[in-house]
Amino acid sequence: MNAAALEHRIATVRRFNRFYTQKIGVLGERLLNSPFSLTEARVLYELALRDHATATELRRDLGLDPGYLSRILAGFRRRGLVSRASSETDRRQSHLSLTQTGRAAFAPLDACSRDEIATLLASLPEPDQRRLVAAMEQAERLLDSSPPKVPYLLRPPAAGDIGWVISRHGALYAQEYGFDRDFEALVAEIAAKFITELDPRRERCWIAEREGEPVGSVFLVKGCYREITLWTQSVLVAARHIYKAAGFRLIRSEPHHSFGQELVGETWDLTF
Repeated sequence: MNAAALEHRIATVRRFNRFYTQKIGVLGERLLNSPFSLTEARVLYELALRDHATATELRRDLGLDPGYLSRILAGFRRRGLVSRASSETDRRQSHLSLTQTGRAAFAPLDACSRDEIATLLASLPEPDQRRLVAAMEQAERLLDSSPPKVPYLLRPPAAGDIGWVISRHGALYAQEYGFDRDFEALVAEIAAKFITELDPRRERCWIAEREGEPVGSVFLVKGCYREITLWTQSVLVAARHIYKAAGFRLIRSEPHHSFGQELVGETWDLTF
């Protein structure tokens, strides 16, 4: 990436941050005309979700400075919003819970936040609401470094999935390896043949899905089921690692010029 492209992306993210924080009303000294700051409201929210939270958990999950969090919790205790009890298993830890007063203070804040988001969504037509929510989910997935919270699902292809396979291959291999349109054409040819000549007794396609979105695909076409043969390229390091871990053996490699690149094609076999 060149410097100009990087600066443009940085400016775009900063512009969105300014726009969104103003849009949802978090720039004021108090959140949603409540007696709480944004950080205090977030701590209250986490306490409302958990039966017995610890300061260590809150600090880790919210990324707060220990001293800052300690001052917030001390203020909550003085106002009767939070109770603290020693852990029965670890005396060094204390379990924190909202008191009835704390839950009463949190309830209108929670309701107001929900109503404001509902109003924001209601200003958009239904298709735009879906697009906005999908974009937010995508941003969360891209920026969250923790393992996926939802397991992957393998399912048969649905309408539109084969088109997605072709489109995604064309875009991804152009982006990562510089392949030209010949590769997308090859994928389209293979996918079309799979549909038109499918033998449902001996051939299968699986779509990998996570959180309702396709993320991968596998095609198995008939040949001799005593072995499975894969054709790949030496530059696909991650894929080759998967094949090797699954028991495939590299049996042949040969250089070729395809998809606008000088490549080394590889044939891998798995024998049963």
